[in-house]
Amino acid sequence: MAAEADFLLRYRAVSNKLKKRFLRKPNVAEASEQFGQLAKELKQEECLQYAGFCNLAVARCEQTLFNAAGEALALTDAARLFLQAEKETQRLQCPGFEEHLQAATNCYSFAIKVYIELNQPVMAASLCLELGNALKEMNKPGEACVYYHRAAELQSQVPIECLLSLGKVASCKIIMCDYDGALAVFTEMQLMAQEKGLQLPGTNAPVGAFVDIIARCEVCRVLLLMLLQPPPQKLLPEHAQTLEKYDWESFDSHSQVNNLPENVFLLLQSVVMACQEKDLESLKVLQVELWPLLTPEQNHLLHLVLQEVVSPSGRGV
Repeated sequence: MAAEADFLLRYRAVSNKLKKRFLRKPNVAEASEQFGQLAKELKQEECLQYAGFCNLAVARCEQTLFNAAGEALALTDAARLFLQAEKETQRLQCPGFEEHLQAATNCYSFAIKVYIELNQPVMAASLCLELGNALKEMNKPGEACVYYHRAAELQSQVPIECLLSLGKVASCKIIMCDYDGALAVFTEMQLMAQEKGLQLPGTNAPVGAFVDIIARCEVCRVLLLMLLQPPPQKLLPEHAQTLEKYDWESFDSHSQVNNLPENVFLLLQSVVMACQEKDLESLKVLQVELWPLLTPEQNHLLHLVLQEVVSPSGRGV
């Protein structure tokens, strides 16, 4: 309590220096420095939310001085302190209204806005990802999805970064059980990777990380289509084209899916046929064979496909 009283006295003392006096201009730069020093001391004493308020005061001073870069930096520091305070509150399981999280979100949003005005989309996107990761960690995938998507929009000029951010959007949609939304995002990602990805000279074959992204999208899209089982009249042309590649009648079509290892392609082809035949025992065998070849996310989708065969939910209908 003594530390809190001392903080308030010092905070008010610095704030009073900013009040306009007759024939006297306030020294905003000095006040900004003093607020920053107070923030450092409070952080060392683990008074995180108070340190956050001091950084907000620094941001206001920097805004008065027309120092947008300093304002954005102070807002980011404040956001991280509020976020740390919220994590500590949750760790201790203290009751609350997530006021620190709300303060952190507001600070991040203002910092993102400042960086966009400074024409620094990379910095803005990095803050969107930072906030998205924090929200996802706090079991808020719906809110995280918004910031991941915003990061992807800001990274539109850098295809690989944009695709990685969209991948985070798709993962959040899966966590939220929005399988239609996840399918749409993976489809968008695959088309973007094929159109904007680096390619071998004189060919349409992608190279590097784009190969892995296309492979991830391909596997996830097939599994999501098996999970949703949309009726023919609701099957979009791009999804129908994907499923055609896994039709046993077009066995030689692996050349069209050369971004997948042949064993994965053949096993997925068997999964498609087993789903069409509602062959649960075959699916269980295929799950065992595919398990070491897929990512945890893809294995989760394959598990959901098996559950769908056992007790159909009619998701795709």
